[in-house]
Amino acid sequence: MVNSTLSYFLLSTYIHVGYLRYLCFMITAMLYIVIVVANTSLIVVICVNRSLHEPMYLFLCSLFVNELYGSTGLFPSLLVQILSDIHTVFAPLCFLQIFCLFTYVNIQFCNLAVMSYDRYLAICYPLQYNTRMTSNKAVIFIILIWLYSFVKVLITLSLNIRLTLCGNIINSLYCNNYLVVKLACSDTQVNNFYGYFGTVLTIFVPLFPILFSYMRILRVCFSGSKQTRQKALSTCTPHLVSLLNFSFGCGFEMFQSRFDKSGVPSVLRIVLSLYFLIIQPLMNPVMYGLQMSKLRNICKHMLRYKLLAGGRNNKSVSE
Repeated sequence: MVNSTLSYFLLSTYIHVGYLRYLCFMITAMLYIVIVVANTSLIVVICVNRSLHEPMYLFLCSLFVNELYGSTGLFPSLLVQILSDIHTVFAPLCFLQIFCLFTYVNIQFCNLAVMSYDRYLAICYPLQYNTRMTSNKAVIFIILIWLYSFVKVLITLSLNIRLTLCGNIINSLYCNNYLVVKLACSDTQVNNFYGYFGTVLTIFVPLFPILFSYMRILRVCFSGSKQTRQKALSTCTPHLVSLLNFSFGCGFEMFQSRFDKSGVPSVLRIVLSLYFLIIQPLMNPVMYGLQMSKLRNICKHMLRYKLLAGGRNNKSVSE
């Protein structure tokens, strides 16, 4: 139950830009449309093509679904706030946004950790890969990742909702868990402890399988053939870029919410606070779609088929 003394929060980071807000709204709406179209297209391609029902592509499908989920947790609220004169959000919707964005981050790191382990098996144990990592095992991994993330964030949310809040101004563009806890005038020791514990679970625990996997992959690459190195490079590059990019974005958001950032220009703060929620969902479908040759070739084939089918239909209509 949301604190009965508080019905809404005020988001204080929005800048008054006059009529430019309509341009900002159009740009933001276009970004959201591109994210939805790009990620949905790849999800459909993976689902309808049986040749892509392999562990690596199932993990990618989970990644793209998570990009849609995280974007939907941010963009509708962002679009409403851009056009609003008073940037308020109802408390239940604020807690819902915290839940969506926190689960998005948790699923992303866990998904990337499992993907690194999958690449480790594929490169270091190619002959045993099909028995060690089956499609059924991949589905079980994905279900566990999503369930674990939902339960973990629900605990965080239940600890927050019980707090007595003595303010309602959040210095952010969207609802942020840490900034909500800072508004509390009741004891937050349990929240702080679980917050640190949750951060370790979200970031540092997935980091161990990632480091382990890439240390083994690098060892195989240096001692293996040129073909092995090329295979490792083609499959691991998008994963590493995605991991580093997302880690940078999350790291900055954690830093700016906890430390004084008055020396950073407000526009730069706004851009960087949205970085991991906008760039990642845009970059992943483009990068994986272009880099993964099998996925790229199927996308090309489907696009060519649709263009040819459209051309034939237009020709029959004109005749």
